[in-house]
Amino acid sequence: MNLPWTSFTARPDSAAQRLSRLFALACLALLLQPGGANAKVVAVFHSFNGSVFGRYPHTFVELTGTLDAGGNPVHENYGYTAVHVTSALLSGNVRGTVASERDDYVQSTNVHFRVPITDRQYYDLRTEIEKWRNSPTPDYNLKHNNCVSFVAQIARMIGLKADVPASLVLRPKAWLNYVSQLNPQLHAAAIR
Repeated sequence: MNLPWTSFTARPDSAAQRLSRLFALACLALLLQPGGANAKVVAVFHSFNGSVFGRYPHTFVELTGTLDAGGNPVHENYGYTAVHVTSALLSGNVRGTVASERDDYVQSTNVHFRVPITDRQYYDLRTEIEKWRNSPTPDYNLKHNNCVSFVAQIARMIGLKADVPASLVLRPKAWLNYVSQLNPQLHAAAIR
């Protein structure tokens, strides 16, 4: 007895059919990746020029996107500053704190570059941020341990070159432009 499925003679595949099947398999593989193609957290590096209304030049990092594991959204920002802005800043160490900015302030700043980070890097950064937040001693120093120092540590943790020359420690925008130059893979243009 000749069953219909056993009498079928396969025709050789054309190149177009093979290419089409390979493309479909590649698309399926991307869809099956954990978290999908859009589930990424990005570290966004900001500077603020300062203003006549009391805000001094500043830098901070924004973490935004979606974690791969669990798909939790992330929308946070962190900078390091003195708890009290007084003349004591000029004398040496004062108490520092990690602060987050309001969305309207974040939107008024210079965005220098964005770097995708892994979930592991995100959690490592959060641990480091908490270490800075919970420092037991006065450790903010305008010339040696300020917002630039904090953001430099974050940048180094995600694999960027981010040294802080003494001439740039009080110039957040110029420093982030310098970091852009040190890391050409960022393709970041200098902000004037």
